[in-house]
Amino acid sequence: MISFYSVDHQTASLQEREQLFDRFSGSDRGPSVFLQTCNRMELYYGDGDVPHDVARHLFRVTCGLESAIIGERAVQGQVKDAYLRARISQKLPAGMHKLFECALEVGKRVRNETQVSRGAVSHGLAAIELIEEEGINLKDSRITIIGVNKLTADILKFLQNKGARLVFLGNRSKDKAHRLADPLGISVFGLDERKAFLASTDILISATSARHLIVRRDDISVSHPLTAIDLAFPRDIDPSVASMSNVRLFNLDDVERRVQKNISVRRDEVSKAEAIIEDEIAVLDDIMERRRRYATA
Repeated sequence: MISFYSVDHQTASLQEREQLFDRFSGSDRGPSVFLQTCNRMELYYGDGDVPHDVARHLFRVTCGLESAIIGERAVQGQVKDAYLRARISQKLPAGMHKLFECALEVGKRVRNETQVSRGAVSHGLAAIELIEEEGINLKDSRITIIGVNKLTADILKFLQNKGARLVFLGNRSKDKAHRLADPLGISVFGLDERKAFLASTDILISATSARHLIVRRDDISVSHPLTAIDLAFPRDIDPSVASMSNVRLFNLDDVERRVQKNISVRRDEVSKAEAIIEDEIAVLDDIMERRRRYATA
């Protein structure tokens, strides 16, 4: 039987989730799919039947109904990436394949057939709005972004739309950074240069997939004012920098609280999404039953 265990923003704080990260990612449960997002870690494992509660949970996650930002779109791609990584690295049982294939179809259906994602605010846009709430002028600020991924790509576009002119992109691989930054006319730097760049940075946004801290306390000037936003999980920026008198530090929890001020999803749209999920659970049941009959024929 396929099972799962999960820790998310509703059941554990950011610090608690970080402490559990190695246990989840290093779990030895045999063939499994490890899903990591900004606010959740989940491990799906086992073989055989797919219980309704397992399917329902994964379908809701994929549709964005369990996200801190209801209806957010990024989780669909994160579920797909987790499934593809697992497929490449191990031999998954047939039930696991079908569970994730159905989950991705459900996510598409919900976003195509309901308005549950309309008006959903991304973490990237919320971060920009948070900075503006601090009264910071984006056009004249020196802004450093660390990490190359969909989130930072969106942030760079938001910043350019806001008229930001002094934007720099840092990454461990400068080649990857150039592929994202060059079409936008943005300068890049390697992480070994971060201390020099941060010395004159007004705004820092970090969002890598590293399992360790990227920006430590001694990387940051004690005299230059800095607004820092850490969108990574596990965190990129040493939380102790918040005690520095010249630094204003925000993390994922802060950004998501900001988002909730803007978000309202109509109850009827969520209900429509939930009805689609129940339809697709019945479809998955039918598929698994036909497979069982074929196997015993």
